Amino acid sequence: MTVGVLVLAAGRARRFGADKRQALLPDGRRVIDATLANISASGLPLLVCVAADDDALIQHIAAQAVPSQRCMRAGEGMGATLAEGIGHVQHWRGVLVALADMPWIVPATFCNVAEQLGDERIVVPVYNGQRGHPVGFARAFYPQLRALRGDAGARSVLIKNAADVVEATVPDPAILRDIDLPKDLSIRG
Repeated sequence: MTVGVLVLAAGRARRFGADKRQALLPDGRRVIDATLANISASGLPLLVCVAADDDALIQHIAAQAVPSQRCMRAGEGMGATLAEGIGHVQHWRGVLVALADMPWIVPATFCNVAEQLGDERIVVPVYNGQRGHPVGFARAFYPQLRALRGDAGARSVLIKNAADVVEATVPDPAILRDIDLPKDLSIRG
C-alpha cells in the first residue's frame, strides 16, 4: 500500500507580492523546484495541486515529469484545494500534505512521517517542541479532508481527531519554515 505526498501549490501569494513558487532561492533554484526535488528524493509518489488556470506552472511541473492536478475550487482557498486533491489520491493508504512554499524540508523528513503513518493515525512532525509540515493522514481521515471548505486547511481535522495524532520528532528545522515574504527566501531552517 502506498503513502504519497500531496503538494498544495494553488495559492496566489498575495502577501509575497508575486508568484513565490517561481521566486529564486539563494542557490538559484525556484522555490517550487526545490520543494519538488526534495519530495522526489524521498522516493514517495507525489501529486501537485494547482489552480485550474495556472497553465504556466502546470507546464513547468510537467517538464519535470511531475504529475499535477488542476483544482477547480482552488479559488475558495487551501481547504477547498486539499479537499479536491484528496479526491485524486483515494488509492493511497495515506497522504502527506505538503506546502509548495516550504523548499528546505529534507527528504528524510517525508520518509519519517510516512513510515509512522498507521491505518488510524495522523502524524505531525515536531522540531524543538513545535509542530510543522508535512502532516500525514491515514486513509481513514479522507472523508473529513474531502469535506473541507474555504481557506482553513486541515487544522479542524487535527483538532477533531486529537486522540489519533502522533507527534514524530524530526531533526529538521525546515518543517517550521515557509516563505511568506521576499525576505524569507534567504532564511534557512
